[in-house]
Amino acid sequence: MHSVIWPDSLGDYIKSIKSADILVGIPSYNNAKTIGHVVRAVQGGFAKYFPEKKTVLVNSDGGSTDGTMEVVQDATIDSFQSILLSHKVNPFVKIATPYHGIPGKGSAFRRIFEIADYLQIKACAVVDSDLRSITPEWIELLIKPVLEGEFDYVAPLYQRHKYDGTITNSIVYPLTRALYGKRVRQPIGGDFGFSGRLAKYFLSEDVWETDVARYGIDIWMTTTAIANNFKICQSYLGAKIHDPKDPGADLSAMLYQVVGSTFDLMDTYSDVWKNVSKSEPVPTFGFRYDVGLEPVTVNLERMIDRFCLGVQELGFVWKDILPRSLFNFFKDISTASCPQDFIIPDDVWVDTIFSFALATHRKVINREHLLRSLTPLYIGRVASFVVDTINSNAVEVEEKIEVLCTAFERKKTVLLSEWDRKGV
Repeated sequence: MHSVIWPDSLGDYIKSIKSADILVGIPSYNNAKTIGHVVRAVQGGFAKYFPEKKTVLVNSDGGSTDGTMEVVQDATIDSFQSILLSHKVNPFVKIATPYHGIPGKGSAFRRIFEIADYLQIKACAVVDSDLRSITPEWIELLIKPVLEGEFDYVAPLYQRHKYDGTITNSIVYPLTRALYGKRVRQPIGGDFGFSGRLAKYFLSEDVWETDVARYGIDIWMTTTAIANNFKICQSYLGAKIHDPKDPGADLSAMLYQVVGSTFDLMDTYSDVWKNVSKSEPVPTFGFRYDVGLEPVTVNLERMIDRFCLGVQELGFVWKDILPRSLFNFFKDISTASCPQDFIIPDDVWVDTIFSFALATHRKVINREHLLRSLTPLYIGRVASFVVDTINSNAVEVEEKIEVLCTAFERKKTVLLSEWDRKGV
């Protein structure tokens, strides 16, 4: 049984609420510039789509020093006439509270799950605090499938720039899809809906002192829901607009924690994924439409340079992880004289990810060294993807990602044959 120790004032306030129908949580850390808009969008969603329900907004904050929690308390919609024709609106409850434990998004979610469990919430959602594109409709799309469709988990489906979300596109989506058989397009999207019973299940799991408490929470939630046969769907939310990130920038920490969590979950749920032979779509809600996307700049030359430096500095590590043919391939491509010749084929990439998964499973070398050594290879794969798609539109890019996914599924038999072998 999970026991919760509330700060006195918070505990008294939550007890006074007694119970509620819907809860939306917003984890935050120094997001004063953007969180006001997110709070107003959530409040608008409650008023417009759930006026008869008792609703709660929880801001779970990681110790912000820029006034984030004060912005949450002060944010409100001045006139509901701007979003409603009729505005019979039940009052909603707003809670801003610091969380405790390992710094990170997972610890923030834990506090949200605790409050949802105590209040016997029927449907929950979590949304990022730095969203600029959230609208009240997001709340409907993340909550209604739970309330009306009896789904337990609602993953987001976004339209994103072709060079945004490269960890998802090149590793997490195709690998998760091949392993567990569900085509959840954004398994680490950041904005999710879930049932009260799934929140209770999440809370009962013993992961809160691990990397899940940092940045592994999204893939852990998605995988846990799928592997334990909760009812899954996804909702189309339009564009996810946030501060654009150069995919060639230093993503080492995020890659380490997200991919590390994905590999750890392969051990946890090996009895599940070993019995999955193909993938299937999941139900998708929401009206699909094209949106304008903010550009994501890429520095191809810098990415290739970082890959080549990795070949020089990490070759001695990769020799213990990769088959000789793969190792030789990466050595050879690092000498390519023209960026347009820099291509890492899908099959090579799938073999690389499976090799790292097997090496992690077998504890071939120190786990952190192993996972961090993947970064230059990942950056190389992104560079290859840029070369391959520089003139491709969104539909063509999605087709290429689909081809990569089928390669992961096709080669899964090789992973299966190697998984229970003790040596390399």
